[in-house]
Formats: sequence, C-alpha cells, structure tokens
Amino acid sequence: MTTLEAGRIVGAGLDRVDAPLKVTGAAQYPNDFTLPGMTHAALVGSTVAAGRITGIDASEALAAPGVLTVITHLTAPSLEHGPMTLLGGSPPVPLQDDRILHYGQHVAIVVAESAEQARHAARLIRIQYEATEALLDVGDPRAEIVVNPWGMDTERGDVGAGFAQADVVVEGTYTTPDNTNNPLGLMTTVASWHGDSLTVHDSTQWPHNVRTTLAAVFRIPESGIRVLAPFVGGGFGAGLRVWSHVILAVLAARELKRPVKLVLTRPEMFTSVGHRPNSVQQIKVGATRDGDLVAIEHHGISSVAMEDDDYEPVSAGSAVAYACPNVLTRDRQARLNIPCPGSMRAPAEGQGNFALESAIDDVAHAVGMDPLEFRLRNFADEHPLHGLPWSSNALRECYLEGAERFGWSRRGREPGSMREGSLLVGYGLAGVSYPFYQVPCQARVSVRHDGSAYARSAATDIGTGTYTVMTQLTAELLGLDVTRVRFDLGDSDMPYAPQAGGSGLTGALSNAVHAACRRLTREFLDVVRDDPRSPLQGATAEDVAVSDGRIHLIEDSAQGESYVGILARHGLEELSADGRSTPPRAEDLGMAPAGAFGAKFVEVRIDPMLGLLRVARVVSAIDGGRILNEKTATSQIIGGTVGGISQAMFEETATDAVTGRIANATFGDYLMPVNADVPDIEVLFVGGPDRATRTGTKGIGEVGLVGLAAAIGNAVFHATGRRVRSLPITIDQLML
Repeated sequence: MTTLEAGRIVGAGLDRVDAPLKVTGAAQYPNDFTLPGMTHAALVGSTVAAGRITGIDASEALAAPGVLTVITHLTAPSLEHGPMTLLGGSPPVPLQDDRILHYGQHVAIVVAESAEQARHAARLIRIQYEATEALLDVGDPRAEIVVNPWGMDTERGDVGAGFAQADVVVEGTYTTPDNTNNPLGLMTTVASWHGDSLTVHDSTQWPHNVRTTLAAVFRIPESGIRVLAPFVGGGFGAGLRVWSHVILAVLAARELKRPVKLVLTRPEMFTSVGHRPNSVQQIKVGATRDGDLVAIEHHGISSVAMEDDDYEPVSAGSAVAYACPNVLTRDRQARLNIPCPGSMRAPAEGQGNFALESAIDDVAHAVGMDPLEFRLRNFADEHPLHGLPWSSNALRECYLEGAERFGWSRRGREPGSMREGSLLVGYGLAGVSYPFYQVPCQARVSVRHDGSAYARSAATDIGTGTYTVMTQLTAELLGLDVTRVRFDLGDSDMPYAPQAGGSGLTGALSNAVHAACRRLTREFLDVVRDDPRSPLQGATAEDVAVSDGRIHLIEDSAQGESYVGILARHGLEELSADGRSTPPRAEDLGMAPAGAFGAKFVEVRIDPMLGLLRVARVVSAIDGGRILNEKTATSQIIGGTVGGISQAMFEETATDAVTGRIANATFGDYLMPVNADVPDIEVLFVGGPDRATRTGTKGIGEVGLVGLAAAIGNAVFHATGRRVRSLPITIDQLML
C-alpha cells in the first residue's frame, strides 16, 4: 500500500523492462531506421589542424556513381549559431567559412544513394590548405588562457596562514590525458523533412536540446521539429551536445528533399563528439602532526577548443571534500587546435579527484596516520562552503562499512610490506564527494479505461535503467503491478526532460513522475467528489492510499474503488495529469542539497620485475540516497568502476604533437580493459533517502567512476612506495 506522501518507493531488483526488446533485436537504435527514399552521407575531415582552405575540387566526387550532392563551405547556406544551453554554449556550426580549427574538422559532406558510394566519393574530393602552426600543448605559452571560465573559483580562510601553521606540507603536479568516450553504438543521425517539418532520429542524450538547437540553426519553429531517441546505444556524455554532423545531416536532407542517414565511423567518433580534456594540476596540502587538515591549494588547467566552451572545473571538488578551514581552488583553460572537448562520465571530478585523493594519501603517510583514519578525522559534517547541514551524507558510513567488507584492517602499515609470492600487494583507498546537480523536469501520467497506466517524458535511457526505474516508480505510486505500467521516453513531443547526464536525470524525473501521480490521484478524487455512489465521495488526497489498482481510504481499506470502476461509471476513456519538478534550493531547505558520496577500496598486485599491474579486488561503498532498483543501480556502479579502471590504467587519446592527428583512433589501438582486466567488484549501498526531495534519490551515474584512479594509484604507492602522478599508470612507471 502506498500513500501519496509516503511509502516504500520501490527498491526491488526488477529486471530491465526493455531487456526483451534488446536481446531479441527489436529495439530500434538510430542506425536501424530506414525510410523510403533514404540516402546516405559521408563526411570529409580536415587533414591539417590549423590554417585555411585554399581550394576544393569536388568534380570527381560529383561524377562518381550514385552521388547526389557535395556540400562544402562554398555551397552551404548561412546558418545561425546554436543557442546557450544548460550545459553551456553550442559547438561551432559547420561549413560557414574556410578556417580550420582542428584536425578532422568537417569540411564537406557527400550524399549518395548508398553508404558505400558516399564513402568512396568522399575520398575523391581534393582539398588544398594553407596550413599554419597548430597549438596542441596545454603548456604552450602562446595559447590563450581563459581564467575562471565558470566563475567557480573559491577561496575560504587564509591559505597562506594555514600552510604557515602546518607541520607537514606535500605538493605535486598531476597530469591526466585526453580520453575519448567511445560508446559502443556509432553516433547516427537520420533526418527527414516533410515540407517545413523535420523529423530526426538521433543518438542523443537530450532530445529537447536537439530540437531547440536545430530550430535556432535553421530558423524554424520548435513546433515543427520532432526528435526521436528511444534507444541510444551508449553515450558517456558524447550525446549531450548537438554536434556538427547532426546539423550537416539535417542540412543535406533539406537540400535534397530526401531523408539522409549519417553514421559516424569509429575514427570520426574521436574527432566529432567530444572527449575528456587533458589536465595539469598543481596541488598543495598541509596538515598538523595530529592529522588535521589546515590548508588545501588546488590549481588546474585543462584544454579547450579554439571557439568553444566546455565545463571542466577540475579543482572544484577540492573546495567541498573535507573540513579544512583554508582552501583555495583555481581553474583555467588553454585554447588549442583540438576537437571540441565535452562531458565524459564524471567530467572534471574524474581528473580532479585523482590529484586530491592522491595528495591526501601522501599527507596521511607523512604524518604517520592510516589513510582511512585520516579521512575520517577530516570528514565534513556540514557543507564546507555553505556552512549548512547536508540534506544527506553517509560518506562516513561508506568508509566504515566499505573498510569492513574489504578487510582494510589487514593492510600492512608501511609501503612494500605486503607480498604474495614474488608479487607486491597494495591496498588503496579514495573518498568521493560528487556534487549535487538537478534541473527542472516534466512528466505526464495517464490511467486508461482498462486500468493500465501510461507514463512518459522526453528523457533518454542510455543503458542506465531509466525505463525500468520509472516503470517501477509509476507502478508503486499508482498502486499497480509493474506489468500494468508502460513508461515511454526519447521523444521531444513528450513533456520536457533534461539530459541523461550529470547524475541529475533520475532525481529530476522521479520527482516529476511523483508529482504527476499525486496529481492524477487527485484528479480521480475530483471526479468522484460529488458522486454519492462512490465510497470515496468527499475524500481528499490526505485521506487515501492506493493499492491493487484501487484508491481507498487509509482508515478503512475496504472503502474504495478501482480506477476502472471510476472511469467506466463516468464514461471516461482515461484520466491524465502532468507533473513537474524543480531543483531544491539550499535557502528554502535550510540544508545543502547533497550529491552522491562514495568510498573506493582497491587491492592491486604488481610484478616488480616486469612492471605489470593488476587490480585484484574492488569494493565500492556508495551513498546514493534512496535506491529505486538495486539491480540496475549496482550495474551502474560496476560499469563506472570498469570506466575508472580504464581511466587509471589504459585510456589515453594519443595526438601527434606536430600534425594534431589522433594516432590511435580505432578500437584496435585505443586501449580499454577487457574481461581479463576486470576483477571481482563488490558494491554496497549505505545511507538512506535524501531529505531534499520527495523521492529521496541521488544520481549515481558518475560516482561509480570517480575515485578509482586515485584508489589504484594509492594502492600502487602502498605496494611499491612509488607515487605515480600521471595517468594512465603504465609499465615504465612501475619497473623497480
């Protein structure tokens, strides 16, 4: 039984409701769509990183079999720049001039009757360039520096005075490389015009953003655009922006007056849909001999494209991670001739946490304190910047319960003190305080004459389980079996939803669904308010609960009636209600809205002769607020853990220092972990519902990844006594 204001709010490990469609091949991803008269497009990328186009010869391509058109900056119409979004500005619009800003920049699109014909013709286009020297190094003194790009630099206390009173000060420079998102599904756009109306199937994590952007770029009303993305094929952040290939597919479809499909190649995925930018971080931490933090100073610089913006405040997490009285964080960006960076799972936090948590371990070692004890001693009982209590914070429990499950007490105190045969053994730990993020969201819920429910919102499910948890939530809030509920998403004609990214969708959408279900129950009560035949006559929302497809009085569950009965008696096919959520504000709550927290424990094995590193075990203890589905939530953390191992030990997008060409832009060359590289992973959830919202959820999409790189690095230090400050951790860094 569930009331409108309280209840268990799911939690069962329900299997994914979309799984049958996926395993049978019935789920249609963007590249599965074939439309009558559809044509196929291929892109031409720049072969220089900086300069101008001085000539284009497309005659051979235009004469090739099946070719319908070639569009370059010489023939493309003028397009408007995309709008400002919740995640920042839109990327540059393609084919508007002759300038080259990065290697692989889209300089032409070829459309033909078949994909093979388009790709063949694209290779026939001859382009001459006037190349200039490219800026490719974040440390290049010629690069334009953007200071405090997002206004997030912080300073509290007196950092200089804090370091003056410190008994121990450690400092170091940490570097992280470019990483590329690489979802399994190649990003695809299928565009079709019907007069002035446009339909787009796209690999997006945010259908409404695609609609708004295309409306602005092509100067048409949003009401004439429909964007569909019921299944995406992964994203990791690559689908959060409207990239130039989407605009080019829409442009080509308008020019030809025929549908156009454009599927990026794997190498194009490295230059077309964002990447985690590299960073250089200087961090300095001071503490007393008793283990009290007295000062933290964290400076970060990351790369950004020449004419774009990217949200990547790598130092920001250090401002709120610990109860330290004196903290300064500063971020900068260097403009380079590189493809536009973008969000990649745990943007900024993935890099910044590596530096901070490595330095925290060094301080703990310097004062002779166990790293776990040191973190517990400096736990932030309240939000360090706002001075308010957290809406929830079970990080202390994450440390304690994770340590018990991991067996942290078996850890040898000194580096190099643990062995298994000839192998060095290391235990490492990292704490995670992931920032709160939530934006407005809307949902609509209906109950039909047969007693089934239909809920929908324009969100996307990139494999995180949104279909499933929202089906569960709707079922519980309406008192229905999950088999009687259908939840749809991925359609911009549905109520507005924000992006699937930033660990913000579940909170925003679940509270919108909660509001819609609550309002819908009130709509049913309004129908019978003056009905003498109804046992619910005159009842208010506070008087009733729902279960087994019925609304009934709390005080007497026999007094009630079914949705089916109410609809039938009043001649209604269905009742619907809209719900919306707004992000909670600290000033209204008297609390600081909290994101997820976590503690990561890692055991490594190192062969000192060969420098081989293996992760043997991982325990992730997570405070994710109320967990709507423990099975899908566990899967999220496991996936993030694999991503964290990949960041720590494998991934590095290698760019040629002279040409700007990405040298490892294939799955054969870009290293990622395979099954043999992934150890036993244990996940435990601690804490309870968050007090900031009715559903009590917190996003966990990113917290699974953050902390793994630092925990592995700390385990390496424990095993060897060697501090690695550059990712990925490679054999040459470990040979003793």
